[in-house]
Amino acid sequence: MLSKRRLAAGAALVVAALVTTTACGGGDSDSDNGSDKGAGYNAALDKVVNASTKKGGTLKFIGKQDFDNLDPQRTYYGMTWDFMRFFTRTLVTYDTKPGDASNKLVGDLATGPAEVSADGKTYTYKLRDGLTWEDGSALTSKDVKYGIERIWATDVITGGPAYIKQTLDPEGEYPGPYKDKSKDKLGLKAIETPDDQTVVFKLPKPNGDFEQFLAMPTGAPVKQSEDTGAKYTNKPFSSGPYKVESRQAGKSLTLVRNTNWKKASDPLRPALPDKITVTISANLEENDKRLMEGDYDLDVNGTGMTQSGRVSAVQEHKESVDNIQTSFVRYVALVHTAKPFDNVDCRKAVFYATDFAGLQQVRGGEVAGGEIANSVFPKSIPGYTDYDPYGVLARKGKPDVAKAKEALKECGEPNGFSTKLTARTNNPGEVDAAEALQEQLGKVGIKVEVDPIDGAQSSSITGSPKVVKERGYGMTMTGWGPDFPTGQGYGQPLFDSRFIFPNGNYNESQIKDEDIDKMFDDAIASTDPAEAKKIYEEMNKRLLDNADWMPFIYEKNISWRSPRLTNVYSSAAYNGRYDYVMLGVTK
Repeated sequence: MLSKRRLAAGAALVVAALVTTTACGGGDSDSDNGSDKGAGYNAALDKVVNASTKKGGTLKFIGKQDFDNLDPQRTYYGMTWDFMRFFTRTLVTYDTKPGDASNKLVGDLATGPAEVSADGKTYTYKLRDGLTWEDGSALTSKDVKYGIERIWATDVITGGPAYIKQTLDPEGEYPGPYKDKSKDKLGLKAIETPDDQTVVFKLPKPNGDFEQFLAMPTGAPVKQSEDTGAKYTNKPFSSGPYKVESRQAGKSLTLVRNTNWKKASDPLRPALPDKITVTISANLEENDKRLMEGDYDLDVNGTGMTQSGRVSAVQEHKESVDNIQTSFVRYVALVHTAKPFDNVDCRKAVFYATDFAGLQQVRGGEVAGGEIANSVFPKSIPGYTDYDPYGVLARKGKPDVAKAKEALKECGEPNGFSTKLTARTNNPGEVDAAEALQEQLGKVGIKVEVDPIDGAQSSSITGSPKVVKERGYGMTMTGWGPDFPTGQGYGQPLFDSRFIFPNGNYNESQIKDEDIDKMFDDAIASTDPAEAKKIYEEMNKRLLDNADWMPFIYEKNISWRSPRLTNVYSSAAYNGRYDYVMLGVTK
């Protein structure tokens, strides 16, 4: 692990190099060595780099963290959602275009977006002709319904988002397909399949984001005869252009062509590579080195290079990097059920004692790491405001020790207290940031024990209230990006008490606030975007006033793209990551 001094020095070098590049205009050529690679620094932010229709070759990913789950109804990692489209399709998906244009929903399995009834409660889809599974059998509306029904089997199918379930069956009346007593196991009344080409959704009440839910992998079909329950992640059955050839959890994944996929039924995916490989290695610095040496093409996690990797990439290969503004917020969840964080003043003490500028420096500085955060919502989401009750921006991120000590007195802990903080070992800079926070809080008597965890296991560790209590965790450092670009799509899993689950819980603070829950209900029910925005702004204020959840960085990444990649661009729909299904290789 790099020392904090080396981290700070590396961040300064990256910032200096990026400022120099920006001053030169960030053109399409490598001005440092005179070569023209046809791309250039930041070239893939808003346009396609190396457009090509050439097929063949092997697309090689490397990552420090494995996919959370290859079961479409169980995955909740954004990078898995992006990658899963190689072998999983949904009724609608995001457009395959650079930048903000990718946020548009277009038909995937369906011929287009839904026909929506005047009252906003009925969504009807027509499937494309020629849809097939990897065994060549026809993919029908019943497969779509069955796949979605699996979300209800929460004792087996854990970890994924619950939006569809909450919307279609808010009272939880359907037991899931494994306990379904109907003959065909298709007893969920809210979804109708009048014929093999038609899917109809009946909502109890309108939800303007409903099609966004269906674009997630949770809306994907599963062939009932191939469903292996909790083991489905080991060998998901493909509806896309590739299928799983082999997988070693935590080590590797290989996809090969699905010869029964029909291009005529899939106008979006070009399916250019012959093979796609993923290698998982926890050695982050070595991963960056091998990317730059050409052994691999792309970081599958999409969370940016390490500090040392950034320095080398920007100084020596800046024509192959992009400084991507993501929609992610890096934050610390303050666990309300862990004493003394059940007291609002003890939570406020953490806000005042934190050196946000110091955490920013550890993460790479403002240019490479991101701006200091003051809002629970990222700037791209309606709900963000410049509200700053703790003066974080006013004091330029520096701590206010006097107010921290005053807050400790108010909460009955004048000498401080002890707590445990989790950080993921396979997220660049997270453990370093946690250790920096440990040192900062220690200055006011808050003694923090940092517990590094494997990020691939976080849904069953920090995502389990039972485990959090057993291990004595009081704080969780992690990050979050929107499931889709609305206040609901970003905030409901984080702040709504009805989204606290035994496993796969992302309301890590365990916030149970009826006012927050009602705000979600009111904003979701509103047909006026301006009214919904105002409600989310009020929610932001309440969450900050209660010191429920501490954001500290609006994340930026230095991302590597191999010179041999084709069709590379940053997709807003995937939080700034490259659009994986469009990629090809030149050799």
